[in-house]
Amino acid sequence: MAWWKAWIEQEGVTVKSSSHFNPDPDAETLYKAMKGIGVGSQLLSHQAAVFTLPSSTLTSASPWGGHSRCIPAGTNEQAIIDVLTKRSNAQRQQIAKSFKAQFGKDLTETLKSELSGKFERLIVALMYLPYRYEAKELHDAMKGSRDDVSSFVDPGLALQDAQDLYAAGEKIRGTDEMKFITILCTRSATHLLRVKCTRNLHSYFAERLYYAMKGAGTRDGTLIRNIVSRSEIDLNLTKCHFKKMYGKTLSSMIMEDTSGDYKNALLSLVGSDP
Repeated sequence: MAWWKAWIEQEGVTVKSSSHFNPDPDAETLYKAMKGIGVGSQLLSHQAAVFTLPSSTLTSASPWGGHSRCIPAGTNEQAIIDVLTKRSNAQRQQIAKSFKAQFGKDLTETLKSELSGKFERLIVALMYLPYRYEAKELHDAMKGSRDDVSSFVDPGLALQDAQDLYAAGEKIRGTDEMKFITILCTRSATHLLRVKCTRNLHSYFAERLYYAMKGAGTRDGTLIRNIVSRSEIDLNLTKCHFKKMYGKTLSSMIMEDTSGDYKNALLSLVGSDP
């Protein structure tokens, strides 16, 4: 039944590999989308990014002669969203390599220099290799590599994890989120199935997403981490649980609680409503 498992996993994915993928034009699109390094700056340096306008619309003459005005290039955030949220992580890594080969610049560092705020945080998170992103988020809480994916499970460790999760969640007011993340991100799926309180993993992630946006203020770190890390695993399944548990879709809550390019990028990663 391996084919069935693979089908179920694929159905849970909101961000899939782009068909007919070629990293070179994607890298070029990103290059052109960013001010200061793209086509706009190249043309300006050659005095070619000058839009000739009727003289009646101008109050001063161009320094190059004639009535013309320089229109500076800006960052095209939507182009960045369209490329990076519609490619798998493996494809983003290829785009980064192509970007470096074509333009001699590190893509992640360039994105950092061009973007800001929560939108920057989300886009940069997409550029990490998954295991590096987990390590960055977990910091010192991650003590080792992910468990072996074989069917063997240490029952003693499963019991300890169940007790730790109970102590970090139901037993105290609030949640020790780092303990949850450490166990859920460093244990195999087979192991997690032995831990009673993590049997409904998608309900857990739905809850984390809901409470990241419920009430005053948004816990953007939690929101970004859960959407980025689950988008190529099971976010569609989490979305279904979200709707059942809270009577609204994940995307509708994102629309209510976020704004601008940050909102658009999140919605692109989340995909259509269940």
